[in-house]
Amino acid sequence: MKEQVEARSLKEGRYILIDDEPCVIKSMSHSKTGKHGSAKFRIDAIGIFDGSKRSYVAPVTDKVYVPLVERKTGQVIAISNEVAQIMDNADYSTLEIKIPDELKGIVEVGKEVSYIAAMGKIKLDMRT
Repeated sequence: MKEQVEARSLKEGRYILIDDEPCVIKSMSHSKTGKHGSAKFRIDAIGIFDGSKRSYVAPVTDKVYVPLVERKTGQVIAISNEVAQIMDNADYSTLEIKIPDELKGIVEVGKEVSYIAAMGKIKLDMRT
């Protein structure tokens, strides 16, 4: 899910959709109005799920899409190979999430983990 906001209302650390990929804003720069145009925003962001760097340039008054990102917690029920089966703490639904290489020793059965859900994608997000 996504919503539409004006580019001027965005801040660093918030989320933006660039190329239909949810990204977290790392830096923003603002140029003054010129002789023949309006003020422009340059947004540099990093994809939440793929980690690639993206840039977006638009007039300040343009509307941009912002993804609705949810942080949830769940308990690890089982681990098989590189996939963890997690039961959500809020609605008790189960889902399977791939375990990233940097979290392989940390994720254990019975432990509580946090994850991010946005735009139909899910990713483990544990602050180590």
